[in-house]
Amino acid sequence: MRRRAVAATAFGVAVLLTGVLAASGGAEKSPGRCVPTAGDAEGPFYKPGAKERGSTGSGLSVRGKVLGAPDCRPLPGARVEWWQTNPSGEYDDAHRGTRTASVAGEYAFTTDVPGKYPFRPRHIHFKASAPGYAPLTTQLYLRGGEASVAFDLILSPSMPPSSPRSR
Repeated sequence: MRRRAVAATAFGVAVLLTGVLAASGGAEKSPGRCVPTAGDAEGPFYKPGAKERGSTGSGLSVRGKVLGAPDCRPLPGARVEWWQTNPSGEYDDAHRGTRTASVAGEYAFTTDVPGKYPFRPRHIHFKASAPGYAPLTTQLYLRGGEASVAFDLILSPSMPPSSPRSR
């Protein structure tokens, strides 16, 4: 009886852990259906117009896809901006960048591991946009010790402009 309880508990923890790890990829995907990435705080340090570049440091490789909900369609040409603290925990222009998604919707860059910022886990801010889709602002939270991380960004379709009601 005790063995079964321990086995059931271990199985439950494994299922829960698998769900947490899957969710850390930035978005929930299932065949033919995507759930949009949850938005998160922009914070006070966003500055528009970051340079197009593939690197804002070294030690951490970030890659992912920009996809459109609800069908997981790659969004070629989507714009992905990021900003973060430097290794000392301060925001600076050297740790801001922009990438344009490939034909397959892929983006990648290398950066420094963000420094410790007061009262917050290590994180990287993202802004993603593509024609026909609502802009997304979110954050990638790092666990610590990663050299490489995948972070897909799934955008919601824009709402069509409402038409005036006929009288």
